[in-house]
Amino acid sequence: MEKGLLIILSGPSGVGKGTVRKKILEKGDLNLFYSVSMTTRGMRPGEENGREYYFVSKEEFQKNIESGNLLEWAEFVGNYYGTPKDKVEEMREQGKDVLLEIEVKGTMTVLSKCPDAISIFLVPPSLEALESRIRGRSTETEEVIQQRLAEAKSELPMQSKYGHVVVNDDLDRAADEIREIILSARK
Repeated sequence: MEKGLLIILSGPSGVGKGTVRKKILEKGDLNLFYSVSMTTRGMRPGEENGREYYFVSKEEFQKNIESGNLLEWAEFVGNYYGTPKDKVEEMREQGKDVLLEIEVKGTMTVLSKCPDAISIFLVPPSLEALESRIRGRSTETEEVIQQRLAEAKSELPMQSKYGHVVVNDDLDRAADEIREIILSARK
């Protein structure tokens, strides 16, 4: 059996990675397994443990770091985020393509360990649109919003390190473009 692809969907906070990912997975015709990340941040309204993230304590997260069970991990605006390695490898060995939705710093770590990974950087149509999306969540303080915007400005130049850059100016178009990238990598 052929090992599955490792596909990274990344970009600044608020760019719409989760919405685009859901749109891609909705059709169900790609052999994709979505790798749920682990985080120490609190759950937002409507989120469910094990669906959006595995919500864990800082102590449990630290245990995963120490045991080597994180493909990548990073601290972002006071919380930790990481990708559980065991599940990713299990799914790839079963021939499933694994989709990671991770931050920019994590992507650089994964690409250093898995240079064959397909990396896709999702960009906003403008910084104003990005700010509007972040504020539209109505889930964070002004201080956190400013931290996310500052981080986004520092991350945008990193797009040159990715194999593909997709502008999220239209949900359907962006999802279709990413689907085409995955399908062409499969060939």
